Amino acid sequence: MAKLRARLLGVLVLLTGFLAAAGARPAAADGLPDSLWFDAPAAATLTVDGGRFTDGLGREVVLRGYNVSGETKLEENGGLPFASVADARKSARALRALGGGNSVRFLFSWAHAEPVRGQVDTAYLDAATDQMRAFLDAGIRVYPDFHQDLYSRHLFGEGSWYTGDGAPEWAVDAGNYPGESCGICLFWGQNITQNGAVTQAQYDFWHNAHGLQDAFLAMAQATLAHVRQHLTTAEFAGVVGFDPFNEPYAGSYDPGRTSRVWERDLLWPFYVRFRARMDAAGWQDKPAFVEPNLFWNANIDSQKQEGGLLDAGTQGPRYVFNTHFYDQKAISGILMWGKAGDGQYATDFSTVRDRAAAAGTTAIVSEFGHPLSGLVADKAPTVLKAMYQALDSRLPGAGWWSRPTASGPVLSGTQWQWDLYSGRHHELMNGNASKVRTSGDAWNDEDLSAVRLDDSGTAVLRQDGRLLDRLYPSATAGTTLAFTYEDRSRDGSTTLTWNPVPSTLPHVSQLVGPGQYGLLVWRSDGGAAPTELHLPASFATSATTVVSDLGTAYSPPAYGTGTPIAVAPEPGGTGARRLLLTAPGAGTPHYALVTNGATAPSAALLSAARSELASWAATAAGRPTG
Repeated sequence: MAKLRARLLGVLVLLTGFLAAAGARPAAADGLPDSLWFDAPAAATLTVDGGRFTDGLGREVVLRGYNVSGETKLEENGGLPFASVADARKSARALRALGGGNSVRFLFSWAHAEPVRGQVDTAYLDAATDQMRAFLDAGIRVYPDFHQDLYSRHLFGEGSWYTGDGAPEWAVDAGNYPGESCGICLFWGQNITQNGAVTQAQYDFWHNAHGLQDAFLAMAQATLAHVRQHLTTAEFAGVVGFDPFNEPYAGSYDPGRTSRVWERDLLWPFYVRFRARMDAAGWQDKPAFVEPNLFWNANIDSQKQEGGLLDAGTQGPRYVFNTHFYDQKAISGILMWGKAGDGQYATDFSTVRDRAAAAGTTAIVSEFGHPLSGLVADKAPTVLKAMYQALDSRLPGAGWWSRPTASGPVLSGTQWQWDLYSGRHHELMNGNASKVRTSGDAWNDEDLSAVRLDDSGTAVLRQDGRLLDRLYPSATAGTTLAFTYEDRSRDGSTTLTWNPVPSTLPHVSQLVGPGQYGLLVWRSDGGAAPTELHLPASFATSATTVVSDLGTAYSPPAYGTGTPIAVAPEPGGTGARRLLLTAPGAGTPHYALVTNGATAPSAALLSAARSELASWAATAAGRPTG
């Protein structure tokens, strides 16, 4: 029924679009600045259909953005991502304009939502919802997350080396857990399996000891209902779904029970119960973003555990396969020498694609990243480039041009993290006034924020903007067949080019030159709504070239009736822009090369490049049919 409602709404918007194409365009229904007719709430609402996110117009949607934010794990702002709504708005605008994001994973704290057992703190939920609204008002989609790490900060004393977040103090008091001790732990994550207090508390939660899981689900339903009731219909359309529980782990396994059995017997039933709470709270049309066992895709063999919700059956449109990926070998500083290279994570991210496909749903990598300070920070430029490359395509750059149809679906993902207060915190670690944390993320010595505030209070990037603000197909009117993006990001003074245009396409190579470029191949659905690609700030409209079977354009015009290649602002009034490609013919394959490498290219060069790409698309990309 949910899918039918979304389709009917989509049909209404499509009909409106056809009428607009013939005459005056209607005002945007969602009221966001810079909206066009296809940005209405009916189009904005996402569902899962055919193993992909789709909007109300049936377009394939890719979510890209950041986690907002690790500040929720701290006490300095009361478990909220921001000190104020004004800061949330500043963050949202910067995330859109500087970071190129169209979505965020928005963190909630159980400890602050229910500080007293059975009593939901509506003031906290009001504040969190107001901060969430700042992102929705900027045209950014949101999926909230109940976050936890090491179960709870209340397991740790003032003198502890580490801290946690998640469960409230009363939940810890109910368990009478032993004093925490991790032994010789060089990384905070070792507490997950080595700290007896943490493992016992995790075990109790999954076994519903002391009614803890029941209490969490009751709190979750109240939170879900509160958010739903305090957002308008248009605002709620921008909320994609909900992540029930961050990085679930058993704590310990009962005798004879394996990680896979634990997922089947304890984790999946929890998700089914959470799903029912979503339905009861008015979220029945939105999916649950469910995470498997934390270690199912660890890239260190000694940590890897069987999992991936293998026994959950076909999850379908009511669930999204939601996972994290960090290169623990690179982070260790020991198990991976040197930098990441072309195709470094192609296999890891292909495993995510395959697992989601087997589950009959779509996937999102809701956390990925790498430390930006410390002994292994020098690896960050290459590790992050390789992760984004693997989100874009199954293939290494070296093999993309020769077999693009093996590229696979473009994965959604949200980088950890986007924290305005990076390096400016004032966190009393575990309430200890003599252990004030100010640097990095102020949490267990982590430092992963892509953004900070400069001395004037302006948001600035801490990573190469060419890496973060990326060209990507945010909405494809049809089906994506292949996509690649060469960001030309830097590792120090070295430009990283992992996907050069092959010498067999000399005019395309000349057109691109040393610039950035992306290439999308898609099969059109024949609808009136265009395909959208986010245009990075480095692609000034006046310096952007598009070569496509739809035509060629240098400095594309503004969007209007009968313009197959055009540029328009993204909704939300942040200054971010999008390329719009309107393609006729249902089932027809199309291609579009987008580059900022050319300066006033000649008509002859554009024509020659288009001829080369047409020949390439007919051979290497094939001539797929509907």
